[in-house]
Amino acid sequence: MNTVDNKKENSVASPVASQAKAPARPMMHRPKPGMRPMRRGSDKPSDDIEQRIVDLARVTRVMAGGKRMKFRACMIIGDRKGRVGMGLAKGIDVSAAIAKAVTQARKHLTKVTIVDGTIPHAVTVKEKSARIMIRPAKKGSGIKAGGVVRIILDLAGIKDATAKILGAGNKINNSRATLKALSSFVPKSRSIKVKTGEVKKIVSADEIIVANKEK
Repeated sequence: MNTVDNKKENSVASPVASQAKAPARPMMHRPKPGMRPMRRGSDKPSDDIEQRIVDLARVTRVMAGGKRMKFRACMIIGDRKGRVGMGLAKGIDVSAAIAKAVTQARKHLTKVTIVDGTIPHAVTVKEKSARIMIRPAKKGSGIKAGGVVRIILDLAGIKDATAKILGAGNKINNSRATLKALSSFVPKSRSIKVKTGEVKKIVSADEIIVANKEK
C-alpha cells in the first residue's frame, strides 16, 4: 500500500516540479499581422519646431442618422530660423485634431527671407476677405502686430516688423494671407519683367524696394 501511495504522490508532484524547474520565458509583445512595428521615441520631433494653437472650434455635420460632432484645430509651427507653416485639420477629439494639424503644417513649411532680422520690403496681400500689410522696421523696434500675424512673424524668426490687419478678422484667412505675404518677397539677386503697355523692361528688386519707400 505504501508503494502505491508513493507512486501516486510522485505522479501528482512530478508536473509541478517540472514546471518549477523550467526557465521562465520573457513576455515579448509581438505586433499583430498588418500592424507597424513600435518605435521608441518616434513621436518626438527631431527638430526644434515650436507650435501654437491659433483657432480651436467645435464643428457639427448633419447626417441622415443624426449629427456628428468633431473638433477643428488651426496650428502654426515654426523654428524661428526662417521656416513657418500652417495646418488645419479635424478630429474626433482635441488631441487628434491638433496632431493632424501639426502633421499637415510640417508638410507645408514656407521659407521666409529675412534680412538683418526684418523683411526685405513692404508687401500687401489679399486672401479672400483678409487683407494684410507688412512693412520692415528698424533694428530694436520689435514686432508691432496683433492677432495671428504676430504669432506667425514670431515663429518665423522675424524680430523687427510692422503689420496691420486691414480686412476681416477671420483667423484662418489672416493666417493664409500672412504666409502668402511672407512667401512673396523678391530676392535682390533676381530680376523680374514688368509689362508697361507693349514695352517690356527689366526691373531689379532694388528698384522695387526704392519705389515702395517713396510711396
